[in-house]
Amino acid sequence: MFSIGGSCSYLNSSFYGVSKSLVQCTHSKVLPPPPMAVASLSSNNRQVDETAVSIQNASHIPSSSSSTTVEKDLKSSVCGGVEDVYGEDSATEDQYITPWTVTVASGYPLLRDPHYNKGLAFNGKERDAHFLRGLLPPVVISQDLQVKKMMRSMRQYQVPLQRYMAMMELQERNERLFYKLLIENVEELLPVVYTPTVGEACQKYGSIFRQPQGLFISLKEKGRILEVLKNWPEKKIQVIVVTDGERILGLGDLGCQGMGIPIGKLSLYTALGGIRPSACLPVTIDVGTNNEQLLNDEFYIGLRRKRATGQEYAELMEEFMSAVKQNYGEKVLIQFEDFANHNAFDLLSKYSSTHLVFNDDIQGTAAVVLSGLMASLNLVGGTLSEHTFLFLGAGEAGTGIAELIAIEMSKQTGAPLEESRKKIWLVDSKGLIVRSRMDSLQHFKRPWAHEHEPVKNLLDAVKAIRPTVLIGSSGAGQTFTEEVVQAMSSYNKKPVILALSNPTSQSECTAEEAYKWSEGRAVFASGSPFGPVEYNGKVYVSGQANNAYVFPGLGLGLIISGAIRVHDDMLLAASEALAEQVSQENLDKGLIYPPFANIRKISAQIAARVAAKAYELGLATRLPPPENLVEYAESCMYSPNYRNYH
Repeated sequence: MFSIGGSCSYLNSSFYGVSKSLVQCTHSKVLPPPPMAVASLSSNNRQVDETAVSIQNASHIPSSSSSTTVEKDLKSSVCGGVEDVYGEDSATEDQYITPWTVTVASGYPLLRDPHYNKGLAFNGKERDAHFLRGLLPPVVISQDLQVKKMMRSMRQYQVPLQRYMAMMELQERNERLFYKLLIENVEELLPVVYTPTVGEACQKYGSIFRQPQGLFISLKEKGRILEVLKNWPEKKIQVIVVTDGERILGLGDLGCQGMGIPIGKLSLYTALGGIRPSACLPVTIDVGTNNEQLLNDEFYIGLRRKRATGQEYAELMEEFMSAVKQNYGEKVLIQFEDFANHNAFDLLSKYSSTHLVFNDDIQGTAAVVLSGLMASLNLVGGTLSEHTFLFLGAGEAGTGIAELIAIEMSKQTGAPLEESRKKIWLVDSKGLIVRSRMDSLQHFKRPWAHEHEPVKNLLDAVKAIRPTVLIGSSGAGQTFTEEVVQAMSSYNKKPVILALSNPTSQSECTAEEAYKWSEGRAVFASGSPFGPVEYNGKVYVSGQANNAYVFPGLGLGLIISGAIRVHDDMLLAASEALAEQVSQENLDKGLIYPPFANIRKISAQIAARVAAKAYELGLATRLPPPENLVEYAESCMYSPNYRNYH
């Protein structure tokens, strides 16, 4: 470590970068330091430009005064006169100090580096080589035992938000242990790190915020977004998840506090899809919020202004998209997440031809639901085109699902897309979407306006249309009432009912209600998880139509193929691959989705199918293609197991 007290020495054989704002040596006489090299490295071991100077030149740094070196006693007034080598205690609040950073992880800083920390799993040789003796208790334990210990602690928390915070604290402290814990206990911990608990975390994000885990880009950074992107320590980014926080799950406008969503999604990209954590970048675009409660909350962490719209909003997003492409290249995947309907469709339409973009609310949800419908045909019979679909909700998710179903129908039957759409009906807040409402409809709803007399509510729509499949994407809880489910059951031997809205409080109905009101005949799945239900002596297990089935594998497939665009056929390929993973044993239990316990193998299958489609469409750049795409996908997956250190 370099001491400003006139001497310098190695600390634990590690190198420290010297800031170019290094203060003048402050004893009455400047002692020339012995020759030594200073590593000009950042904390992630990358070369840094103009942020470090050699110690040989330290004595030539201009003094803030024209006089000789300022004499100052740097003895601290606290803790028995420990030398204040950083100049922090001796500086007044209005004076500048140098933010020192470690460049080579060793000793105490190594235990504070989440990328390399192994806690009590450091073995004896590593403790000697990296100066950890005495900094840890003498016991050495395995990573498996650490996982067991953490799960024991996790299960003692009764409040879901406490579990979420414990997981986030672990991620900030020991990255590999976090992912190993999540991968090996995915069915138990997925609801903790993502829906439904992440919704509550976003609502309270300002109060629980501790460490920044992503980039916050606000209107204050307009004109400087490329500079902001360069502040992120990792340079080889492969996946970005970005939100503007306007429509977080079914909770509405949470502004800057929507950051919990990109963080959660990217943790699943790593745990479920095997994307390296260092290749993932969570981003929140803060353009203000219209949530008065947040604007009046003293703990709110975002801009305190109404949301920017129109040209101001479009210019900021254009600058962001251009800066991302300039900084990370054309093959970085940008996933739009939880944007309001009007912006979500516009952004996807605008950038899908120039960037590798994907909207999980529109396309990811659609691929997962289509997969469930394909699997459900094994239980209810028939083909997609022989069924009639009714949606409650005509926003991003509803119209996205409907469009992908129609595309798959057209592919199977050869019928025009417009003809396939006629089998699909949507209900919004004003009732059934029909042709007589065309002039007042938003552009993304117009393809679903069919000839029919006006119908004002869902129950009457069910009675009029007599659908075989009922899908909820409204974000409005308890809208699949007993009368609605009973009506569906009266027209169908096995009604397919999908209550997709998140979190649990916004689900259109619960699993128990669906099975009870349908007398155990419903084929049910939901967006949020529900436990097994016992009805008339039989136990029913419902599936979860979770986007996490598709987007990690889709992302992996795009990356391993070097794809430059996302095509609808890739989404269809992902749906087909997922549906094929549903076994007869799963179907016998009423499940239309496979267990999450096998999610990494499922993701590899999806990735292989997506990559194959990218090569087929001529959108892949990583050539020649691997002979076995499944094996290649598995070999590219990040492993959370500890590495041995020299």
